[in-house]
Amino acid sequence: MQDVAGLLGHWGYLAIFLVVILGNMGFPIPEETVLILAGFLVWHGQLYLPLVLAVGVLSATIGDNIGYWLGRELGRRALERYGHWVWITPERLDATQRFVLRFGAWGVFLARFVPGLRFLAGPVAGATGLPPWAFLVANICGALLYVPIAVGVGYVIGYGFGEYIAQIERLAGDFERLVLLVAVTVGAILLAWHLVRDLMQRRT
Repeated sequence: MQDVAGLLGHWGYLAIFLVVILGNMGFPIPEETVLILAGFLVWHGQLYLPLVLAVGVLSATIGDNIGYWLGRELGRRALERYGHWVWITPERLDATQRFVLRFGAWGVFLARFVPGLRFLAGPVAGATGLPPWAFLVANICGALLYVPIAVGVGYVIGYGFGEYIAQIERLAGDFERLVLLVAVTVGAILLAWHLVRDLMQRRT
């Protein structure tokens, strides 16, 4: 977590934008993890909440719309042909299509809160012919609700457990250093033992 937090803290809003937009275009990227971590960093004082929310909503909306138009232009056949490049299985594609066909725009809205369906909802909605305005409204409404919830979860985690997480990270760092010290010590002892044994064998 420390490495990811450092990466997000360094790249900031650009990292949020790129990860969320790719995740909503149809790539199986867990953008909710980045949004939750962004909320944690907001609590930590490294990011500014209004900007995080604005970037999150904007990138989620843009990414889903790009995915929708790709699905609309290329169709279901392209998703079947190239989906394996981004780990889209036929079973997952069929499940998402049934979900969108059954619930329509509501399916797009609800899919944003369902892991495994979220990143496919846009392309599948486009491929199944959901009207653009219905998709756009559902997409924007879903983003306006989903992004604050995900960011809020990260903020609550920081508010309730931030100090404990920091302590655990410090302990983990101390443990890693201890393991490295023990490994080096054991390696030095074994090397010394082999050298002594070789010297004794040569004398005999």
